[in-house]
Amino acid sequence: MSATAPARTAASRASRTSRKENWFLARTYIQAAIIVIWCLLPFYWMVATAFRPVDLTFETTLWPTQPTLGNFRTAFDTSMGNQFGLALFNSFFVGIIVTVLGLVVGVFAAYALARLNFRFKFMVLGIILGASMFPGVALITPLFQLFTGLGWIGQYQALIIPNISFVLPLTVYTLVSFFREMPWELEEAARMDGCTPAQAFRKVILPLAAPAVFTTAILAFIASWNEFLIASQLSNQATQTVTVAIASFSGALPNQEPYTAVMAAGTIVTVPLVIMVLIFQRKIVAGLTSGGVK
Repeated sequence: MSATAPARTAASRASRTSRKENWFLARTYIQAAIIVIWCLLPFYWMVATAFRPVDLTFETTLWPTQPTLGNFRTAFDTSMGNQFGLALFNSFFVGIIVTVLGLVVGVFAAYALARLNFRFKFMVLGIILGASMFPGVALITPLFQLFTGLGWIGQYQALIIPNISFVLPLTVYTLVSFFREMPWELEEAARMDGCTPAQAFRKVILPLAAPAVFTTAILAFIASWNEFLIASQLSNQATQTVTVAIASFSGALPNQEPYTAVMAAGTIVTVPLVIMVLIFQRKIVAGLTSGGVK
C-alpha cells in the first residue's frame, strides 16, 4: 500500500497536468480560429460580392449562385467615368516613391539616433514620434492652402510629400530599436579591417538590417497605398489613387450604388497586398521582432 500510494499520486498529478495542457492547447486553437474568422469574414464577403450579378447584389448565400466577371470589367470600364486603371498606376507610383524616399531618409536618421551621441537626441526622437500623432484631418486645411499657393493641387508631389511625413516616424521608430541592439564590435571590426565609417555602414550594418528595412518598406508601402483623406482633397482625376477612385465609382445601372463593382475593385486592390504579406510573413515577423530582444 505504501508503495502504490505515491505512484497513484504521481499518476493523478500527471493526468491533471495533461488535461490542463490539453485545455490550454484547445483554448489557444479556439481563440486563433475566432480571430481568423473575425478578420477574414469581411474579406471573404467582399470577394463573394465581387462575383455576384448586379441584380443579386444583396444575395445572402455564402457563395455566389451565379458567379460572373462582369463587375471586374465594370471596374475598368472608362466609358462609365471610372479611371480605375489609371488610379492603380498612380497608387503604385506614389507608394513606390514614398517608400524609397522614406527609407533613404529614415535609415540614416534612425542610425544617427541609435548610434551617435549629440545634444537633444531624445528630444528629436520625441518630436519625430509626436509628429505621427497628429490626426490627418487637422493637416488638410494648411496643406490645401500651402499647395494651392504653390500650384501643386492635382500634382504627384502634393501626394508624395505628405505621405513621406507620415511614413518617416514609422520608419525611424522601427529602425532605431533595431540599430540599438546591434553590437558596436561589428563596426569596430570592419574599421580595423580598413573600412571607412561609410563602408562599414554599407557593407556590414545594412546587410544585417535587411529584415527590419524590408519590414519597414512593406509597412510604408501599405500605409501609402491605403491613404484616402489627403488624396481625396489634394488630387484630381488624373492623379487620384485607388481609394479615391473606388469612392467615386459609377455602376452599370443608373441611380443605384455600384456595390458589386466597388467590391470587385476592392478585391483587385486587396488581394495583391494579402498575397505579398503571406509570402513575406516570415521576414515581416523577423523584422518586427529583431529589435525587441537582445
